[in-house]
Amino acid sequence: MERGPVLRLDFLLLILLVLSPGARGDDLQTCEEVRKLFQLRHLGLVKGLPETPRAGPDLQVCTSKNPTCCTKKMEERYQMAARQDIQQVLQTSSSTLKFLISRNAAAFQETFETLIKQAENYTSTLFCNTYRNMALEAAASVQELFTDVGLFVFGTDISPDEFVNRFFDTLFPLVYNHLINPGVTDISLEYSECIRMARRDINPFGNVPRIVMGQMGRSLLPSRTFLQALNLGIEVINTTDHLQFSKECSKALLKMQYCPHCQALTLSKPCMGYCLNVVRGCLANVAEIDPHWRGYIRSLEELSDTIHGTYDIEHVLLNFHLLVNDAVMQAHINGKKLSEQVNKICGPPVRTPTQTPGCSLDQSKDKQGMKISSRDGEESLASRRKEFINSLRLYKTFYGGLADQLCVNELAAADGLPCWNGGDVVKSYTHRVVGNGIKAQSGNPEMKVKGTDPVINQIIDKLKHVIQLLRGRSTPKPERWDLLQVGSGARIDDQVSGDCDDEDGCGGSGSGEVKRVLKITN
Repeated sequence: MERGPVLRLDFLLLILLVLSPGARGDDLQTCEEVRKLFQLRHLGLVKGLPETPRAGPDLQVCTSKNPTCCTKKMEERYQMAARQDIQQVLQTSSSTLKFLISRNAAAFQETFETLIKQAENYTSTLFCNTYRNMALEAAASVQELFTDVGLFVFGTDISPDEFVNRFFDTLFPLVYNHLINPGVTDISLEYSECIRMARRDINPFGNVPRIVMGQMGRSLLPSRTFLQALNLGIEVINTTDHLQFSKECSKALLKMQYCPHCQALTLSKPCMGYCLNVVRGCLANVAEIDPHWRGYIRSLEELSDTIHGTYDIEHVLLNFHLLVNDAVMQAHINGKKLSEQVNKICGPPVRTPTQTPGCSLDQSKDKQGMKISSRDGEESLASRRKEFINSLRLYKTFYGGLADQLCVNELAAADGLPCWNGGDVVKSYTHRVVGNGIKAQSGNPEMKVKGTDPVINQIIDKLKHVIQLLRGRSTPKPERWDLLQVGSGARIDDQVSGDCDDEDGCGGSGSGEVKRVLKITN
């Protein structure tokens, strides 16, 4: 009567014995489980794989005194699989960080494009509403200016001073023709060119062009550098996601992850200390990125903190049309004096029988273009930048702790469980555990690390360079852009810009200043 329960107990003990990672090496009778996993991983055909353990004299890494379920061909396939596994784990561990940076890089770029287009619309609308007679002629200059703004922000090597000067050079003949010395017909092309060439000597717009150059210089460059830095961040992650591992590393990974299979220990995981030694050895060069990655994030944070007021691209571009209006008004007020100066340089006006038509833009679109939405929940550039930096700061130690993260989260056995030490399943790993970085690997008991990786060295050099841009060259010192006093003793800058608080936006100052309420695309 008691025979049934006894048999069931014996059967359960047998199952536990079979499933126990430390109990399936010495008395192994079949390689069926190894064959199944080999096929499931798509490592090759099952045909030709050992069905029962046998000697493996030709094995290079997974050597053992015991009979083995592996052949030399299987060992080669396992080595490829081990490399693919570690790359997959690397990519998984960095996926959230990569998505954070790439999503924000795309969002900021799209927002800058929208911002530039909006500023162009404001300026075109100014001419259509206030200086209608010269609007059509000014349209090409306005479009060219903001095209150049976009080219500069997105990386083209052009000078903001040059394109700002070019805009005001082209504007002066229009102001002269329609406001200072208007006639029934337009001035000739030759006379217009003479006035254009004389603009910088006559200085009809006072300090406005210089103010615009200062604001453009100190607001566009940080935004350009910010975008460049984000794109470099993506490049760093792509580089480390697709590392070319050394032969020593490949062998160590094979031994750690797949050599247990040769002894049918398919469920075993490496001991934590063993895993750390192998992965820290394989990622020794990557760990060298750590101080530079910390500096990169710290520099982005510092740059973000400096972008406000006239250092803020959003504030500067959305209020550019106000400075243009001040420039035209200043020339109009001083028209008589300017007309005399033009006559001295270019002679009396030479006119043609044609007359330029006025603004042809749709007025409903013009008025719509000047409207600024202020829906709740829309973010300014400053608030989105702050949110991004706060999220990025969480990844400051990413490269310093990468090896540990891979072992703890993915590869190694949990504390207290039997684990693989490279030769057998044991209770704990007894060898010394080395630190991170190349220097620490001299005492690594599991693998030798030889020299530095030129690809990693190159990415470190790029990080050093962008850190220098972020810290030194991206925000020119304020004294370089000192604004000159206007004749009345008040600065034009005070009249039309003012400072912006990063979180409160730009309040009106009586000049029609535009608040920063641009929507950021998620």
